[in-house]
Amino acid sequence: MRSSCPRHFPVHYAWIIVLSGFLTLFACLGLARFAYAMLLPGMRTDLALGYDRMGLISTANFIGYLVAVALAPRLLKRLRPRLTISLGLVLIAACMLTVSAASRFQLILICYALVGFGSGMANIPAMVLVSHWFRPVFRGRAAGLMISGNGVAIIFTGFLVPRLNAAFGTNGWRIGWLCLGGMVAGIALLVSWMLRNDPKSLGLEPLGETGPVSGPHSPVREQGQGKLMLLLGLLYLVFGATYMVYGTFIVTSMVEEYGLNEATAGFYWSLVGLLSIFSGIAFGVLSDRIGRKAGLALVFLVQSCAYLLAGSGLGEVSLILSIILYGFSVFAIPTIMAAAVGDFFGLQRAAMAFSLITFFFAAGQTVGPGLAGVLAEAVGSFSPAYFVAGGLTLLAALLALLLPGRTEV
Repeated sequence: MRSSCPRHFPVHYAWIIVLSGFLTLFACLGLARFAYAMLLPGMRTDLALGYDRMGLISTANFIGYLVAVALAPRLLKRLRPRLTISLGLVLIAACMLTVSAASRFQLILICYALVGFGSGMANIPAMVLVSHWFRPVFRGRAAGLMISGNGVAIIFTGFLVPRLNAAFGTNGWRIGWLCLGGMVAGIALLVSWMLRNDPKSLGLEPLGETGPVSGPHSPVREQGQGKLMLLLGLLYLVFGATYMVYGTFIVTSMVEEYGLNEATAGFYWSLVGLLSIFSGIAFGVLSDRIGRKAGLALVFLVQSCAYLLAGSGLGEVSLILSIILYGFSVFAIPTIMAAAVGDFFGLQRAAMAFSLITFFFAAGQTVGPGLAGVLAEAVGSFSPAYFVAGGLTLLAALLALLLPGRTEV
């Protein structure tokens, strides 16, 4: 049966939760993390940062995220999702505003690590809410709609930052951090007002058709959950170690290796954002239909093509194709993972499972950009890093085929 909604509200409140999640990810990842790629060239020039220090700043962010992931189960148990998300966004806003006025590498490093911690505090509870508010038939599309907030933020920063740089010169990156930090603060207030921890608090049931316990989306048997969680964790680790290498350095590659001006690079980065809006939704709906196993394998294949094309150095046409493939697939993996933990582990263990596999993801993205920056500093190009990323995602596509199918759970 379908759950009802209060007469005074025209839609099920689960869709308001999706909107809250959209805004949360727009702020905690889209503005706080992906804007870094656009602000990086200006910061590098003004502060005379090498590739290695650029990578270390990004790595510090991921270390903060990793710590938040480790603490997420305890934070969620004590604070519940609504308060955890709100506090995470407030921390992000305060640290971004501090970065806007910072001149020392060490202070930026610390602040961006705290931004990462706040991102973990906000992101994980937001995605866990999908399992609380939606039944399996809607989980993929709900997660995809939330994650599309990242793409909208990428479009926004891709147009905003070059214009701030043009208007304010060497101080453009500072104004950028200032504006984005202020936006995150406003979103923190709005999301805190909109969020609710679970449907029961409003007298509702999760949205979607109920089905038999033994249906195609029923949880995996308990004795197989440990191996399954490890496999999902390894897949998420590969994703974390690869997608942010591209996300952190592709704008710098476009400017310094492909010879594009900053405005053109910003336009292409905005194209990533435009396409990524649909990546989570499209692959989320697809995985609702063909299963999480086939969906993950397909996404990893698409990402492999994107990374290998970026490293090929064949010219602007191959770069554009790489950007299209990356943008169309970049947020598909988190979407499918958010849906998969609810399907495979059930509502009671979804938060713990998502936190654990996200720990793998955070570990991967902590290592990836730092190693890519060191490698680029040594050889003078990011091509080897893109090739390594492409090889790892090809391996992940094969590993994804080991996941349970619809009739194996």
